[in-house]
Amino acid sequence: MNSYVLKRIFVLIPVLVGMTLIVFSIIHAIPGDPAETILGQKATEQSKEALREQLGLDKPWLQQYFMYVGDLLKGDLGESIRTKVPIAKEITPYLAATLELTFTAMLFALIIGINAGILSAWKQNSWFDYAAMLLALIGISMPIFWLGLMEQWLFSIKLHWLPSIGRMDQRNPLETQTGLYVLDAIIQGKWDQLWIVIKHLILPSIALGTIPMAVIARMTRSSMLEVMKSDYIRTARSKGLPQFLVVYKHALKNAFIPVLTVVGLQTGSLLGGAVLTETIFAWPGVGRYLYDAISYRDYPVIQTGILIIAFIFVVINLIVDLLYAAIDRRIKYR
Repeated sequence: MNSYVLKRIFVLIPVLVGMTLIVFSIIHAIPGDPAETILGQKATEQSKEALREQLGLDKPWLQQYFMYVGDLLKGDLGESIRTKVPIAKEITPYLAATLELTFTAMLFALIIGINAGILSAWKQNSWFDYAAMLLALIGISMPIFWLGLMEQWLFSIKLHWLPSIGRMDQRNPLETQTGLYVLDAIIQGKWDQLWIVIKHLILPSIALGTIPMAVIARMTRSSMLEVMKSDYIRTARSKGLPQFLVVYKHALKNAFIPVLTVVGLQTGSLLGGAVLTETIFAWPGVGRYLYDAISYRDYPVIQTGILIIAFIFVVINLIVDLLYAAIDRRIKYR
């Protein structure tokens, strides 16, 4: 196992190098002049040229890339062109907000999706099976931005049940230590503020987690149907074990490998989908941070944000590969 982990980590090196090259190339292909965006259209050409020289934008593309990689190897993520603040310091609270939203959305998708898939397979061809799979099909087809706007219209504007934007009530701010508001509220024992934080999480989490929930539900149903036909499941039933135990203990464990693969892929896609969700719900996460950076042509911020998201996606896939062996003892890594 240890040798396999080392091999996978070694393979990550060219992947990460490739990611830096692709991200750097795409960002510098974006039309527009950062110097003009920062100084304004009325700025003189001399001031623009001086700013380009200060930012290193006057150098050849390849030289800029090697300077960028060299800074990364030193642990220097660069400085924001717009705010003049080191990105490593500035991006931390945004990253915490995105991770909290992504975790909550995936938790929602797992709880609803896995149980809906199990029950659909258990009650195959029943009204519940048809209804659950129809809802899953609708969930996959539903755009995040449309669902988010409908949630805001119904639950915030019409019913006044839940807040439509932000992470916290600004009139009653929470002192944060970790950047994860739910965890901070629990640590500090501020249960009233915990409820406020949860209410702010509900709508964006549902909007972001609906598509993964639908995908997980369909995959769980398909995998469970295949496993439920196995000989050992018939043997477990013939022994008189309760149906609930047969389904959730014996069948689910063996059906979970393909579901785990989908969970890993969907977790990575949530990070990309968070850009839309965070924009709609004014959620101060990495997606919103990148959206603002694109508007200002803030190259270092855009590069770092995309690279961090890509790195998290790669790490998640590595973790999923290692979890296979933990779930199924028959899988051995060498």
